[in-house]
Amino acid sequence: MTDLNCTALALFQAAIDRADPARALHQQLQSSPLSDLPDGGRNFILAVGKAAIPMMRAALEIFPTPSQALVITNPENAIEIPGTTVLSGSHPVPDEASESAGLAAIRMVQGMSQNDRLIALISGGGSALMVAPAPGLTLADKTAVNKLLLASGLEINDMNLIRQQLSDIKGGGLLRHARGAQVQAYILSDVIGDDLRAIASGPTVAPIGSRTNARAIMQSAGIWDTAPVAVKTHLEQPDVSSDTLPAATNTLIGSNRYSLKAMMALAADQGWTARLITHRLVGDVQEAAETVIQAAQTAPQDRPIALVFGGETTVQITGTGTGGRNQELALRVAQRAKDIPGDWVFLSGGTDGRDGPTDTAGGLVTPQTWSRIQQAGQDPQALLDNNDSYAALAAADALVMTGGTGTNVADVQVFLCKPK
Repeated sequence: MTDLNCTALALFQAAIDRADPARALHQQLQSSPLSDLPDGGRNFILAVGKAAIPMMRAALEIFPTPSQALVITNPENAIEIPGTTVLSGSHPVPDEASESAGLAAIRMVQGMSQNDRLIALISGGGSALMVAPAPGLTLADKTAVNKLLLASGLEINDMNLIRQQLSDIKGGGLLRHARGAQVQAYILSDVIGDDLRAIASGPTVAPIGSRTNARAIMQSAGIWDTAPVAVKTHLEQPDVSSDTLPAATNTLIGSNRYSLKAMMALAADQGWTARLITHRLVGDVQEAAETVIQAAQTAPQDRPIALVFGGETTVQITGTGTGGRNQELALRVAQRAKDIPGDWVFLSGGTDGRDGPTDTAGGLVTPQTWSRIQQAGQDPQALLDNNDSYAALAAADALVMTGGTGTNVADVQVFLCKPK
């Protein structure tokens, strides 16, 4: 492994470390302690998302004897915690376990009184890991729509707006079930711009939009006609006002921007000229690749340069291959290697350690990656056309493997270039 590769991986790890959910939550709870509860009041703790386990552990250090503690996370991050119920859902497409988890969360908060407090620990992935179909809908309906959304190329906020309108728990739905209990939410952001309504589809926050908005987005994206009949019937009903939604206190404790700053700080410490190109690398992955390539082409060639990006792209799925947005972004940059001067590497990775439905965080490519895929007997262009970025990068030993990280603050990218 080259020095450039090692540096890129170290910067990626710095982004993950800065998003450590336990440390962020512990610091927040110590700096701003929660008030005492009324006599007879009880604490309930609900942790949802890919960072649920470390967030729950941090909360239990401060509130060691809650009346009830429930974790809902993805299978690879699920670890037993004494005195805590730990459930696993499915991600990115919800399944029966996700629905069971959602119903368990509803049952827990419905057992609270007005003197009780819900400490909600929310991180990315919660949209799929915890589901509760709106009245009149089934899990099959929601699953069908989720598959349409993931293949639509829509941005995450638009997807979550639609998910909220099909849910009995998202878009503030959890608050309605809490029946007036105090709700204090601590949120680790995995969405660009840190819109709290979009993180895990906002179970403790007012919805992003309305049924009318959801219907218009689906029609514009060309997925309305293929949606289940029950979903269309539901979204054609009159909008519901969120003015009467019970109050909650929502506190952001970590985000993509913090991780980008950590990457830049480490790069600067190691003698690189670090530049933040954008923290909004969003939209179609092909356009995002062009943004990276243009930044690389115009970067100074007389010094070691580290170009940092953050965001969450989307992939328009037209093939049958396996991959994810970070792998495809890296492969598309490798495709244009001849257009990029200097000795360079490019890494794109998901801070949760999981890129799409694969076991890899993303990809790390060099000027030689495209030819190495060919040398391995594969056709990189055909694999790219089939959305089979996983197979392409695996052939070149260009996958970034971290395992589940226990956190999730969207994706980060770094382009490193040294003068020859």
